[in-house]
Amino acid sequence: MAAIHIGISGWRYTPWRGDFYPEGLTQKRELQFASRAVNSIEINGSFYALQTPKRYAEWYADTPEGFLFSVKAPRFITHILRLRDVHKPMANFFASGVLELKEKLGPILWQFPPSFKFDATLFETFLAELPTDTQQAAALARQHEPRLNGKASMKAYAKKPLRHAVEIRNTSFAVPEFIQLLDKHGVALVVADTAGKWPYMEDVTANFMYLRLHGDKQLYASGYSAEALQRWGDRIERWAHGKQPADAHLVDPHHTPRRRKQRDVFCFFDNDIKVRAPFDARQLLQRFGLDQHLLTEPGRLPEPGVLP
Repeated sequence: MAAIHIGISGWRYTPWRGDFYPEGLTQKRELQFASRAVNSIEINGSFYALQTPKRYAEWYADTPEGFLFSVKAPRFITHILRLRDVHKPMANFFASGVLELKEKLGPILWQFPPSFKFDATLFETFLAELPTDTQQAAALARQHEPRLNGKASMKAYAKKPLRHAVEIRNTSFAVPEFIQLLDKHGVALVVADTAGKWPYMEDVTANFMYLRLHGDKQLYASGYSAEALQRWGDRIERWAHGKQPADAHLVDPHHTPRRRKQRDVFCFFDNDIKVRAPFDARQLLQRFGLDQHLLTEPGRLPEPGVLP
């Protein structure tokens, strides 16, 4: 069966301490705890600033075997430069230590602001430049700016396919041409549940699915009811078996995804304000029996020796 990765968007949130993170757990062990309570986490700090190879290596060491990270690409590329003259910034991003995650590196998430409108030529140029494996990413990293000399990571470690996902927030993207571009380059369209604030699209454009659940009724705040989690679980099951939900919300109903017996699914909860994300993620993991080998439980201090 396809791999199903369910987790949280970020892990360092003050309100989580004393709730998801049990009393007595030190802040430096929060990633160790969280990565044993869910099986995947989105790295958000990379969106706001370039991280360092040392930090990525520490995140690698803090997480268990079989764990996967998703890495959110820099807003400098998507929100400030808005995809113009981004070759060097992309090189800097991949040189900043992303490859130090080694086999724990999952998809790269590219999120665009609500004001960013679809420009077919600009977007295709961007998609064509995305590295499709870790060796290509390492080659791109070697083209970084001089300011990273001596503190760049440019080693692929092993050749591994590199996945990319795009999250859009402007209705101008709801056109078949956009779906066809993503499909051409094998880039996933993020299925984003935003409590109705931004476009909701479920077109399948890659060999994996990427879901971001920002809140059922209230953006970033509301939790997901048992019924809502059941619905998401049903959809994940369809996608994981290479199918689509019967009521899929498609931009291009005439687009036929490449036939596959299965698709990996990544699902991240981003409804963090009221400490719902980790608990919702855990419930959905239980749906698929993926909690059985997790070593920590939300709100419970683990036994000595469980964390490294």
